[in-house]
Amino acid sequence: MKFDTPATTNPIDQQKLVGRPTDRVDGRFKVTGTAPYAYERHDVAPNQAYGYVLGAGIAKGRIRSMDLGKAKAAPGVIAIVSTLDMNRLELGRMNTASLFGGPEVQHYHQAIALVVAETFEQARAAASLIDVDYQKQEGRFDLGALAGSAPPVAGDSGEGSGAKPVNGIGDFDGAFAAAPVKLDAIYTTPDESHAMMEPHASIAAWDGDKVTIWTSNQMIAWGKGSIAKILGIRPENVRLDSPFIGGGFGGKLFIRADAVLAALGSRAAKRPVKVALQRPLVINNTTHRPATIQRIRIGASQDGKITAIAHESTSGNLPGGRPETAVDQTKLLYAGANRLTAMKLAELDLPEGNAMRAPGEAPGMMALEIAMDEMAEKLGLDPVDFRIRNDTQVDPENAERPFSQRNLIGCLQLGAERFGWSKRVARPAQVRDGRWLVGMGMAAGFRNNLLQKSAARVKLGRDGIVTVETDMTDIGTGSYTIIAQTAAEMMGVPLDRVVVKLGDSDFPVSAGSGGQWGGNNSTAGVYAACVKLREAAAARLGFNSSEIVFADGEVRAGNRSAPLTQAAADGELVAEDAIEYGDLAKTHQQSTFAAHFVEVGVDAATAEVRVRRMLAVCAAGRILNPKSARSQVIGAMTMGVGAALMEELAVDRRYGFFVNHDLASYEVPVHADIPHQDVIFLDETDPMSSPMKAKGVAELGICGVGAAVANAVYNATGIRVRKYPVTLDKLIGGLPEVA
Repeated sequence: MKFDTPATTNPIDQQKLVGRPTDRVDGRFKVTGTAPYAYERHDVAPNQAYGYVLGAGIAKGRIRSMDLGKAKAAPGVIAIVSTLDMNRLELGRMNTASLFGGPEVQHYHQAIALVVAETFEQARAAASLIDVDYQKQEGRFDLGALAGSAPPVAGDSGEGSGAKPVNGIGDFDGAFAAAPVKLDAIYTTPDESHAMMEPHASIAAWDGDKVTIWTSNQMIAWGKGSIAKILGIRPENVRLDSPFIGGGFGGKLFIRADAVLAALGSRAAKRPVKVALQRPLVINNTTHRPATIQRIRIGASQDGKITAIAHESTSGNLPGGRPETAVDQTKLLYAGANRLTAMKLAELDLPEGNAMRAPGEAPGMMALEIAMDEMAEKLGLDPVDFRIRNDTQVDPENAERPFSQRNLIGCLQLGAERFGWSKRVARPAQVRDGRWLVGMGMAAGFRNNLLQKSAARVKLGRDGIVTVETDMTDIGTGSYTIIAQTAAEMMGVPLDRVVVKLGDSDFPVSAGSGGQWGGNNSTAGVYAACVKLREAAAARLGFNSSEIVFADGEVRAGNRSAPLTQAAADGELVAEDAIEYGDLAKTHQQSTFAAHFVEVGVDAATAEVRVRRMLAVCAAGRILNPKSARSQVIGAMTMGVGAALMEELAVDRRYGFFVNHDLASYEVPVHADIPHQDVIFLDETDPMSSPMKAKGVAELGICGVGAAVANAVYNATGIRVRKYPVTLDKLIGGLPEVA
């Protein structure tokens, strides 16, 4: 199905099921412990052995030799695969760092060996017996020291955000110099980890020259192609299966060492092998969100209209890696005739930087939305009003390109009303509640809406069951449920008459899970397949499909009706199709918007920060399932609190690794850190996005939250922190005197 004109009225608009708050159809499997996560799939292949990954003990250099003798002789050992056994393997899609092969070490904890044994404990013990002789080289581990000499570079996050090395509109320098009110400030964000609950894990088994990998991966088709390329085999000889994923946040978009080594280990051991990366390797062996140094300059007239805005960002990565595209939202969020964005990239020898939830916009908004708060204060304007004054209904860099739908003002106004923003005291450090200094902060939220081809197969069985097959994944987002809602709505059957099968590379290729594109695109693909199935059912029953209605398990046209099951009485009906997009995303900018409001308390004696209230108001097209969408947004808000107050990978600049490489020392919010969170979705549809008229929401929820927290801390204390995270050591010296 080609989608190249705005959607008109279609069966989804009935909203009998789509658009209704619906319990997860897969929820019972998760709460009963029967959801099949990758490492626990004991039933898929008999006689599974255990693989343990040995990571490099240096950050840069070469391996001179590896003595495997003691390890091979250890109890239970079946096979050992060494990086010295083969040349460097090909890189998979979006990989920067080598996953295995050859003597070169590019980063700390790079996989250099896999020990396969009868038990996990035996494999781990044997791995500790491997003696590695390294030739260590000097590495580059300090972004701050290299930022000044970092060259300009273009970049694309792979999830929709990107920019030229330098992009100018109008005369920024002249307009900024002439502006009566100016801001010029530096903001920094640290390296961050995905820190998902489920580690990267895979089970691999060979059948002749074909390999099946039961894994935890967000993008099945990407992964299948990458495994084929890395192993040097034909894509049709690779099958990936990933029906349940215990969190990814972008860290499982691309194939990692667990899948590659499970396949290599299985081939060496001649039996199925399972591999899970140890938590330190999840952090140092895979990917992370790179640190940024961001300079923002804003010039405005006395009436609060932005006349000049510039956003420059420097990040670091391995040679050949991408920059963190932190300037992307600044190209689109606010009006202003004179504009400048620029990115620089320093080459570092730290673990690979790559996509993490809302790459680009998440750290970019953390800086931009503090700058907007500071600028509003300079102008003597309310921060909400300042943003409203600088709203735009067209792409600020191309006035001929309007937004398909943009109601940021509605988000700001409704959020301010519901949160009680009018009670905020603009002057900082004026409100107390016992020992707590209390403040309010807000920020805008922004994330682009991305369109991706997505396919599905839909079957109607003789028993009336509608089965959907697509390689779409569910990383906790609710894909199973919204796909079931879509198929049930289209075919006119109850939700319990739909079976959804996901995550298998033998199924049609979907959009996958990433960039908040999964929900809208995957359901649009199911919609397209259901349109074909409706046509087939109508033809089988002798109906004119243009007049047909599917409802209550029946097919109706005029005064005639027939049970839907009758269409499959002579055999199963099968339809397959994909949604493919035309130029609507080129002629119209498609984005999602939010307003985030936060209240914090800061202990006047200890500088402990406590979030007291949170509200997000989102404009993101039709919300397919408000219940699971709310879950996505509050999860993103929680991650935003973590980014604001605690998350930071500590870099050992001597040895080049992240020191706090486990869940004990990499701090993330827990239940006690998070108060009740309110989420409001504006009632809107976007006919230019897809037949579903929906857009993404899962990453919108994090964009801007960190700045809203930081702005609230400033309002509470009068201390402006521009270096994230906002920890108590950055506050305690400047707190007001305790009365």
